[in-house]
Amino acid sequence: MHKRINFTSSNRVLIGLIVSLLVIKGCAGFGKPLEPPRISLVNILIQKVTLFETTFKIELRVFNTNDVPLTIRGSDCQLRLQGKDFATGVSNERITIPAFETGVVGMSVYSSVVEVVQGLLALPVEEKLEYILTGRVYLEGGALVPSSLSFRSEGRISLKDLK
Repeated sequence: MHKRINFTSSNRVLIGLIVSLLVIKGCAGFGKPLEPPRISLVNILIQKVTLFETTFKIELRVFNTNDVPLTIRGSDCQLRLQGKDFATGVSNERITIPAFETGVVGMSVYSSVVEVVQGLLALPVEEKLEYILTGRVYLEGGALVPSSLSFRSEGRISLKDLK
């Protein structure tokens, strides 16, 4: 036995309004889609050198250009120096960056000794390294927030600033 549901015209209007609002707002929930954070390389520190691998700690400045806080639960990146693959890393550092603010995230990255030596041989005389940093930040926030946002950053860092 099935019951028949009668929709009055006011119920139809209300349901239509709710569906319309959900379609207009899109998949990001009740707000604008999140913009990927801007990322810049702040520093590179040598942590450990072994026979086959070099470990660096890099510090990344994360710019949240959204009007809501971003809670980052992890990140990954690939670092290229002077156009060559240099290091890869991941981080499980958790940080909340308020709307229109910045934060610094530390990350360990790993490079083979061969890549480090090749990178050192390719160093320019002007002592500035061109870098390209690509990766993702993984976000906390549930079904209405994307699980990750990709980023790409390019710039130059001075050899004198490396410690």
